[in-house]
Amino acid sequence: MRVLIAEDDAVPRLILKLTVEKFGHECLVAEDGSQAWDIYQNTSVNVIISDRMMPGLDGLELCRRIRETPGVGYTFFIFLTALGEKEQLLAGIRAGADDYLTKPFDPDELHVRLIVASRVTELHQQLTEQRAELKQLNQELFQQGRRDPLTHLGNRLRLMEDLATIAGQAERYGKRYCMILCDVDCFKSYNDYYGHIAGDKVLHDIGQTIAQTCRDGDTAYRYGGEEFLVILPEQSPANAAIAAERVRHMIETLAIPHATKASTGRVTISAGVAMLKPSDYQTMHHWLKRADEALYRAKREGRNRIVLDTGSCDNSTNG
Repeated sequence: MRVLIAEDDAVPRLILKLTVEKFGHECLVAEDGSQAWDIYQNTSVNVIISDRMMPGLDGLELCRRIRETPGVGYTFFIFLTALGEKEQLLAGIRAGADDYLTKPFDPDELHVRLIVASRVTELHQQLTEQRAELKQLNQELFQQGRRDPLTHLGNRLRLMEDLATIAGQAERYGKRYCMILCDVDCFKSYNDYYGHIAGDKVLHDIGQTIAQTCRDGDTAYRYGGEEFLVILPEQSPANAAIAAERVRHMIETLAIPHATKASTGRVTISAGVAMLKPSDYQTMHHWLKRADEALYRAKREGRNRIVLDTGSCDNSTNG
């Protein structure tokens, strides 16, 4: 361990240092509490052995500061106290000390206390590591609970949470957003013909393609079944339509065979694009509804195409 000795008397300080080093520990020395505090702030220390009475910063205040300072590990604190100073000893324990040694100290007693200090600091280190692992596990579980297991995109829970945030951003800062709602064309007939395992593979590949074509800041979700949704912040409807067309084109060029789809013979998507209007921030449902209506227009007009919500723009892009 690394042991810091805070003692203003040179002779006891030297004896302590030699004894601590004899037991195989690294030793740092400070001539008063202020110097010990400076060393502690700049160096990782496992154990502090401190005299109670020192000029400037005394041992009690040094102990209090250390206990009030958050650190990576735990610092075991041992007070040096004279015989008969029971009241001062109690004050030291209340300040946060773990143990004490009476002066003049017995080397065997010091050895015992350092063994205890080693066990305590090791236990604290294990607990710290376990807490870090638990925190990491909780973060992973949090993310998994908001990720669709098949496509690895955000799921409905993640979408609902993000929509609540978007509503606040739109209301408070007037930010604008566009939404792309996609649906795999004739997916039921694909599943019926090729089977659900093949259908899952199609959904996975489409999800990954959508994620790869998104720009930084865009967020993609599996909306449900064979539907996907992309939210584009600070994007105009025209640019959102271009982004949607890029996604449509990339999925078509995957050239996934679809024997029951006579028009193209391959898997395609249709999509609706809608802009979040300033008046819509209080109802995300209305925004979703307008994107859904644009999507169904794309379906009615022949599929494999992009349609803009009529409230955003009255144009369509055919694939």
